[in-house]
Amino acid sequence: MKRLIPRLAVAAFLGAGCARAADDRFLRWGDQGDGTYANPILNGDFADSDVERTDDGWCMITSTNHLSPGMTILESKDLINWRYTAHAIPTLGWRPEYQWRQMNGYSWGVWAGDLAHRDGEWLCYQMDIRSGLYVTRAKELAGPWSEPVCLLEYQEGTDPAVYFDEERHEAWLVMNAGRVEPERRDSPNQLKLFRLSWEGDRLLDAGRVVFSGTGVEAAKLHRFDGRWCLMAIEWRGTGRERDRKQLFLRSTTDSIYGPYESRVVFERERVEDHSACQGSLIEAPDGRWWYLHQLVQNADPIFQGRPQCLQPVEWIDGWPMIGRDVDGDGIGEPVWRHEKPMPGAPALVMQTSDEFESQNLGPQWNWNHDPRVERFSLTERPGFLRLTASKPVMEVPRERMKAAFWGAPNTLSQRHLGIGTTCWEARLEVAGLRAGSRAGICHFSGPFRKDDGQYALLGVRGKPDGSRELFFEWPGEKGVLAPLESPQVFLRCATDFDRAVFSWSTDGDHWTEVPQVYKLCFGNWRGTRPGVFCWNDKTDDPQRAGFVDIDWIHYTPSPH
Repeated sequence: MKRLIPRLAVAAFLGAGCARAADDRFLRWGDQGDGTYANPILNGDFADSDVERTDDGWCMITSTNHLSPGMTILESKDLINWRYTAHAIPTLGWRPEYQWRQMNGYSWGVWAGDLAHRDGEWLCYQMDIRSGLYVTRAKELAGPWSEPVCLLEYQEGTDPAVYFDEERHEAWLVMNAGRVEPERRDSPNQLKLFRLSWEGDRLLDAGRVVFSGTGVEAAKLHRFDGRWCLMAIEWRGTGRERDRKQLFLRSTTDSIYGPYESRVVFERERVEDHSACQGSLIEAPDGRWWYLHQLVQNADPIFQGRPQCLQPVEWIDGWPMIGRDVDGDGIGEPVWRHEKPMPGAPALVMQTSDEFESQNLGPQWNWNHDPRVERFSLTERPGFLRLTASKPVMEVPRERMKAAFWGAPNTLSQRHLGIGTTCWEARLEVAGLRAGSRAGICHFSGPFRKDDGQYALLGVRGKPDGSRELFFEWPGEKGVLAPLESPQVFLRCATDFDRAVFSWSTDGDHWTEVPQVYKLCFGNWRGTRPGVFCWNDKTDDPQRAGFVDIDWIHYTPSPH
């Protein structure tokens, strides 16, 4: 029988002393429990979403870059409360950089994609800008999903989206095809339209440009009232006025190739706000329309990544008014609180904590690059996640990321949720650690503004004499905390806004804080992520590298 330690409330170690760089709108998020919701509805790193209908609700995909498995799938009954379901890309095996032998795929991998349902099958499209356009398939959202198949070797471009025209039995794919003049950074981007096979597995032509503009991307193709329509985003303005506007394009003829007339239909509310754009138009069963979109990381806070928001939509003369027109210029701005689309829908609780009692990892988890599968197990010791240490990959340059942590296979993590107080806590049994092995908890993102990335570690390492000691490490800060004689240790990271305090205990009741405070960061196009790790600096021999048994992880996200 496990000893289950109750989730501890986050200590008031920061409280009123925490300097917040954002207003309190971001503290309140999701379902408010009174028939309303507050934006963001998903206050974490749920970037590049695409939403589709299911038989009894909606599903969403969101990008994952170098994390594996890739392209997270979530489901909802009311567009507000979401649960993790699976991943549409089981492995990132198409390039060696994404494998545990290299771990050199930071920033790349699984970018924005599109989900479609056709003839009883789900198809997921995404562009890896190092390799090409890929599709995976599954009969059920929960999988199994096929291995990715390449439809187009990479030339330049991002953000594929498809449209299956059931009436005409035709299929199309639109994507950002890169700059008109690739060598000029100020050259406009092109949206290119391809004919797609009805099976969805082949491009039938070389594509044709239908629109261009400054940084135009993230297009979605629709057909409304006999017109072809495109949603796309474009950078406009300079300096502080620079904003990523949401465009709506309508064909002026019956031709899918246009020409198209365009209008800005959504923008941020204030100059200091995040750009609000890139998402999905959604029709609810009652005929009302909604727009689910992300906030771009061009304003504070950014450490949690790119959250998702939901806006009401009103159609005016064939154009969508997204959110509300705050300044009377005919362009919508974000609504921060609104009544729920389906007030009576059952609430869903997003998975976070894990007792590791299943034989499979839950869908909230991702590995840092494709994992070394023989070095983790949920069955070797039932009720525990066993991580067997590997030697970090150090001989392959990793874009300034030189710390051993970035080359250590089998770091497991999930999304950080909210900008208020959170608590990440784990119980580890460390008797299996050997000389050179390290195991513990972490927070990490990547190198966006600093060399060697953004990461923080609190853990235990084995010494040559067989003893163990507690240590902490992050860029510019590291040290030994205390010898550890106990075979178990409890580790905790408590956060408030972008500040994180780590602490440890041998009994789960009496805690010692690490005196240094870590600042949560955004990097590599990803928000900060709490996780666990295990590696060995000295050897890769599994008999001598050591292991850690993780009994449970309890994660309490920021309250709504």
